[in-house]
Amino acid sequence: MYNKVKWPLTLYFDGDCPLCAREIRLLRRHAAAQRLLFVDISSGEFDATTLGFTFGQMQSLLHARFADGHWVTGLDATLWSWRAAGLGFWATPLTWRALRPLLEVGYRLFCRLRPALAWLPHPDGGRRCVDNRCAVPESKPSPKEAPGLKTKQN
Repeated sequence: MYNKVKWPLTLYFDGDCPLCAREIRLLRRHAAAQRLLFVDISSGEFDATTLGFTFGQMQSLLHARFADGHWVTGLDATLWSWRAAGLGFWATPLTWRALRPLLEVGYRLFCRLRPALAWLPHPDGGRRCVDNRCAVPESKPSPKEAPGLKTKQN
């Protein structure tokens, strides 16, 4: 797959996504800074165009970039981020050829449903609370609705 790994791996994640935030919390607890860096694409300072992407593209699936500039996305970004955190044995099924097509379908389904999961409890509840008022963020457009993404038309 990728023989000479150039650490660190920079993982671009959506910090507004409750499930994503939980996974990132786990990875942060285990990862060494010289192997795994994190960039929250929901941050106001993040600009996807500096990387050659639109925000919709970055949000449509997980992206990660090695120090040498090599990009991995989707399940591969998940696999390599878990490896970078020293938890690769948990992601080993992602490498199984027989299981991979099923996992790809599951991942694509999750990506389509993910914006609708904003109602789930966020591990950092304080992110949603300002002046003693808490709110669930508006759902972001699904990849199908995100500008700049090509989708299959019926």
